Amino acid sequence: MNCIKIFDTTLRDGEQSPGCSMNLKEKLEIAHVLEKMRVDIIEAGFPISSPGDFEAVEAVAGMIRDCTVASLARAREKDIDIAWQAVKNARDPRIHLFLATSPLHMQYKLRMTGDEVIACTDHMVRHARKYVDNVEFSCEDATRSDFDFLCRVVQTAVRAGARVINLPDTVGYATPDEMRSLLAEVIARTEGSHRIEFSVHCHNDLGMAVANSLAGVQGGARQIECTINGLGERAGNASLEEVVMAMHTRPDVYGGSITRLDTTQISRASKTVYSVIGQTAPLNKPIVGRNAFLHESGIHQHGILANKRTYEILTPEAVGIHQDTLVLGKHSGRHAFEKRLEELGYDLDPEELNRCFDAFKDLCDKKKTISDADIEALVTHSRVKDIDENDYQLEWYSVHTTNHTKATSTVCLKLGTEKFEAAGLGDGPIDAAFCAIDQIMKPAEHSFELYRINEISQGQDTLGEAHVKITCGNHSFSGRGLSTDIIEGSILAYISAVNHLKAYVRRQADQNH
Repeated sequence: MNCIKIFDTTLRDGEQSPGCSMNLKEKLEIAHVLEKMRVDIIEAGFPISSPGDFEAVEAVAGMIRDCTVASLARAREKDIDIAWQAVKNARDPRIHLFLATSPLHMQYKLRMTGDEVIACTDHMVRHARKYVDNVEFSCEDATRSDFDFLCRVVQTAVRAGARVINLPDTVGYATPDEMRSLLAEVIARTEGSHRIEFSVHCHNDLGMAVANSLAGVQGGARQIECTINGLGERAGNASLEEVVMAMHTRPDVYGGSITRLDTTQISRASKTVYSVIGQTAPLNKPIVGRNAFLHESGIHQHGILANKRTYEILTPEAVGIHQDTLVLGKHSGRHAFEKRLEELGYDLDPEELNRCFDAFKDLCDKKKTISDADIEALVTHSRVKDIDENDYQLEWYSVHTTNHTKATSTVCLKLGTEKFEAAGLGDGPIDAAFCAIDQIMKPAEHSFELYRINEISQGQDTLGEAHVKITCGNHSFSGRGLSTDIIEGSILAYISAVNHLKAYVRRQADQNH
């Protein structure tokens, strides 16, 4: 069996997808899920890019115990120094540095000659090795690079001490045949390649990121760089769930390749990431989409009833999708709730468990039966619900709306022990409530980037998850709210987003002083 390492870059490359920025609590939530899923490497961020990214890499490095944590750096001494400072407390830290090798990038972006790129590669890999043995070197835009030159750069990086060589298809340009051939030929040309892990990092501009990643494995790659749900710049990266389940389902094609991933955690990881960025999976998204395991055609239904393998090549249980067990309700006790959490694979600390159980009992007063999806949503929200002393919280609200007049809303918020009330007018009840909140919280000028409500389960009394994303300058701030009342959920989401905006403004003011 060939063990393929899964390098997850959702927190770095995935976050670069427009509208998918995450705050520190959300990044820690996703890192926790990735560790639970047993990915091999978590790329936590690009620490020199901003103080927030540095803080996130440092926090993830300090929290994660069962995965390597990678910190990205350009091939510059300052980048590498800061990358190391951010990741040095990890149990198994990695510095991941990159330098472009294609003629186009060297001429127009780097403004460097080939000899200068070779010299830079040697110097920067050696500089990173002063800090840590686990150094990965990426040849940016490898698939559009001159092959002989690419091999020279790879050999230079290996001799300088890189343990992992990554050959990215940075702009999604390659085909599977080209990717397989590139890996095989570079490995064959590299002296000491048996001691090196070769990696692929494929983008999806032509819809071939997953196919190219798997072709890279056939060419000799032993690491795949990917993201949950295929998030990433432009059209995204290779989708973790798709590459993993392809190898899981077709080991005959991929040389018996396996991963250490716990595939039963895939569905939860997907839902967590979609929840954080305020999106839902497309209905026909492979592995995690709502229709992935549904069969409407009569012919398909007949076959499935006779033998599931007629139309299912993998089971929903294999990726952690369970049929909702509607057995919990207002008369269910703490023991039953805790047991169901264990069955769903959750291991909560006492504080989290108390918080979730309290939310569960509140929900029982609003819904007759509680589904697994409801429970998972409660757990997800509890993990990012820590209240800062400077955060406003909803005390109560009221709305009045008709189809003949402007909607009105009165909102009461509390900050510590103080309470504040304001009334607002709007085009609808949510707009009116947001106007009232603005009067109390007085946020910096901002615009709405996204407002979305997603259903959590089925039924008239379903939980709704509201997601609000606001933009101030070049920064986005997200908030989520969970309620059976979409107005309440929207209010909670907006308050959360504005709290994040105000916290950012406070941090900027502190830095300026």
